[in-house]
Amino acid sequence: MVSSAITQAHQQASEYQNSLNTVNGHEISNLDQVDPREAIWPTYSPPKDIVFEYGEGCELVTESGERYLDFISGIAVTSLGHAHPELVETLKTQAEKLWHLSNLFRVPKAETLAKKLCELSFADAVFFTNSGAESVEAGIKAIRGYFAKNRQPHKYRIIGFEGSFHGRTLGTLAAAGNSAHCNGFIPFDYGFDHAQWGDIDSVNALINEHTAGILVEPIQGEGGICPATEEFLRDLRALCDQRGLLLMYDEIQCGVARTGKVFAYQHSDIAPDVMSLAKGLGGGFPVGACLAKGHVAQCMTIGTHGTTYGGNPLAMAVASKVIELTTTPEFLAEVTRKGEKLTCLLESLCQRYPNVVSRVDGRGLMLGVECVVPNTEVLSLLREHRLLVGKAGKNMIRLLPALIVTDKHIEKAVAIMEECFQKLSDDEHKRVAVVNSVSESSK
Repeated sequence: MVSSAITQAHQQASEYQNSLNTVNGHEISNLDQVDPREAIWPTYSPPKDIVFEYGEGCELVTESGERYLDFISGIAVTSLGHAHPELVETLKTQAEKLWHLSNLFRVPKAETLAKKLCELSFADAVFFTNSGAESVEAGIKAIRGYFAKNRQPHKYRIIGFEGSFHGRTLGTLAAAGNSAHCNGFIPFDYGFDHAQWGDIDSVNALINEHTAGILVEPIQGEGGICPATEEFLRDLRALCDQRGLLLMYDEIQCGVARTGKVFAYQHSDIAPDVMSLAKGLGGGFPVGACLAKGHVAQCMTIGTHGTTYGGNPLAMAVASKVIELTTTPEFLAEVTRKGEKLTCLLESLCQRYPNVVSRVDGRGLMLGVECVVPNTEVLSLLREHRLLVGKAGKNMIRLLPALIVTDKHIEKAVAIMEECFQKLSDDEHKRVAVVNSVSESSK
């Protein structure tokens, strides 16, 4: 029996050692023959044959020298384009001094940036993070922390909206409530309820003694470029004030000059109590922020929240430069003008190719075009013609060019779209003709 146990132990050890010598079923000795993409989790599906080597302003350049016009900007991240000279210089200068401290010590650039963000907004204090999801999570904790601090721990539920997107952490997935994203990961509601977008009555119906706040995107991004109406935001603010709730805006995608205002809520001047930022705040460098009014921020005392990397000197240097460059009246006016021009040209395409695209929505340089044909076909054809756009909602293409985009870039992008829409329109006419012909012959 002892001999049998020893033999079994040797066999198990051998199997374990063999498992260490393989990756995804491949022998380690043959790893040089394995596609390196297999070493990355299969959560994304980028085009196999397009590899970008560098970027210049609104263009990306492949290893073979092909130039693509970038109208997605890393999903609204590279707000000042690729390799902006002032951001590059800022990063180089700071990199030669200090990269990381943690928040065990003061970071002066974080303090000055926080002060600037407060001056530009409704806020009194800021918590810096590394990403948008972390910023939303910080805001969720701040809302719940506020009521816990004020002896109302039973108030913890937060109302979100159908079609929203707030990130990929468990908390932010639950906040948005998208079943396609939550399936298999969110076993319960995590303290969130979900109202219909734009329907104040559905919000009111969800409020009970446990409700703490409301979380809303002033312009929905991932769920389809859909701006909230001023009336809806005003009603949400009034409802929060009447019922003693906190209002939180998610401006991760629509904030930092993207819509022609420093923050999207400033178009209506209906301020929240808490707001999350990220994406364009760093111009490509990972950074996020959660802004809050003083009565909320003061509840987040020592030990209630923290981050290792958030507010590091590198991120603060770059974000400070982004805010300096993007918040001048002249810069914001140009974003507004270019957004209006692009919108006008896109609406003209909708009129000329109604069997391909139907309408334009959004604000500033955060625009969506609703497609009649599958948006995946539109996106692929545009990419073949070296114009990069994104997807959003059920059937929309999303345009998020760098805020420094020029009139020439806009005109070139629209010319590419027109060429592609013409082809798609012709194909659709042919398809309809074939269907009609088959239908007639079957009579």
